[in-house]
Amino acid sequence: MQIDMRNIRKTFFGAPVLKGVDFCVHSGEIHALLGENGAGKSTLMNILYGLYKPDDGTITIDGEEVSIEDPRDALSQGIGMVHQHFQLVNTLTVSENITLGLRETGYPFSKRKLIDQRIKELSETFGLDVDPAKLIKGLSVGERQRIEIMKLLYRSAKIFILDEPTAVLSPPEVESFFNVLRELRNAGNGVVIITHKIGEVMQISDRVTVLRDGEGVLQSRLEDTNEHELSKAMIGRTLTQREHEIRSIDVTSPRLVLQDVTIHDGKLSLLQNLSISIAPGEIMGIAGVDGNGQQELAEAIIGIRKLSSGTITFNGNKVDGRSIIDRMNNGMGYIPADRHNDAILLPMNLNQNLLLKKHLDPNYLNHHFLKRKKAESTTKNLIKEFFIKTPSENTAIRYLSGGNQQKFVLARELDSDLQLLIAFQPTRGLDLGATDFIQSQLLDLANRGVSILLISTDLQEIISLSDRIAVLYKGENMGILENDDQLDIALVGAMMGGKRLENQ
Repeated sequence: MQIDMRNIRKTFFGAPVLKGVDFCVHSGEIHALLGENGAGKSTLMNILYGLYKPDDGTITIDGEEVSIEDPRDALSQGIGMVHQHFQLVNTLTVSENITLGLRETGYPFSKRKLIDQRIKELSETFGLDVDPAKLIKGLSVGERQRIEIMKLLYRSAKIFILDEPTAVLSPPEVESFFNVLRELRNAGNGVVIITHKIGEVMQISDRVTVLRDGEGVLQSRLEDTNEHELSKAMIGRTLTQREHEIRSIDVTSPRLVLQDVTIHDGKLSLLQNLSISIAPGEIMGIAGVDGNGQQELAEAIIGIRKLSSGTITFNGNKVDGRSIIDRMNNGMGYIPADRHNDAILLPMNLNQNLLLKKHLDPNYLNHHFLKRKKAESTTKNLIKEFFIKTPSENTAIRYLSGGNQQKFVLARELDSDLQLLIAFQPTRGLDLGATDFIQSQLLDLANRGVSILLISTDLQEIISLSDRIAVLYKGENMGILENDDQLDIALVGAMMGGKRLENQ
């Protein structure tokens, strides 16, 4: 099976998103669609999957021109897609989710035993490790992703489109996932990976197409290109590895102090006797495998979670019991890990999302009424200053790429008199250009005297930005390391696995 997309064009709100793009995928290959956030990758594949209609261009399958009306039509022609945000029903079983919407033999009284047997056979063939009887709500992110792939296999898809498939996976899950992709390819299926991660392209793909600003700028077999060429094609310039700068920080007069902070949820201990401090202008990195208390630490400082015991002091004053808005009004800022649930409202435009932070700010109020013109002016300035790609400030933020949404969240936090910024996974899921931009903003902020708590599962990011590094394991601080020339990376890894630093 071979699919050819020629001269595909698409415009949203008067802004061109795809400018005559060509793309081809065929059976028995893994084809990487590489580009920055907002380059048009997902839009191109959403057209192939029938979610969007192209303004111009043609799609052919095995040489015959087709019109794909909707996702059901795409699936009938052998094209399936797994989106970044999974479409599963938590209260149903794996088996019920896989067959949801299908009229199986015996419908409406489906022969579940036969269905489950078919699922098990597919699971064994492709190494998906799927249990048909489990409820979705009890599955990990990696397991849910496998269910989405199984849904397409069960529907006899031949071309699999996977949108940023590794963004939600841990490193061990990524390797297992890649093995599944190889099995799909070896069975004669075509796989398209939408990604911005060059390392993954080099590891798994057979061919690569690079989009930049809605245009196809490179098509190549993997053996005919390299990381340097792909990086330059993707962002239009060469990015060098960020080197850690050793800065002189006076830690004797800390701005934020956590002393023996403990958080319990019933009998479960989420944080246990955690003590750290952050000085003005310091970036304190929090390293650790995801799920070891990082979320609870961030939420305790900003005021979302109550402490079971211990104290939090900010600028010499205890903030235990103070409201979130009070903490923010006194100089705290927060970039949450889950921007969709905790930072923005997707149906609202950029102006309205700005006011989520400014609606109680006296500078934006006139006798309790919002100064809408001031908000609009601020939003326009932030769009320009932070290079946010959007048709206008009145565009719903759901239409922005993930990288541009994250830039907006950062811009909104920085547009205030900050003294402390809690940056939780600030670059997760972002491309090289957006990552470099946000990391530069964080360093510039620290150089202006703002204290930064950087929480990230990306150890390279922690090492390149932090002045000191604390390592969390099961809610406990395994120790604090100076990030200098003597830093032992192997020791950091051991601490992430539960080794406690001696003399601390």
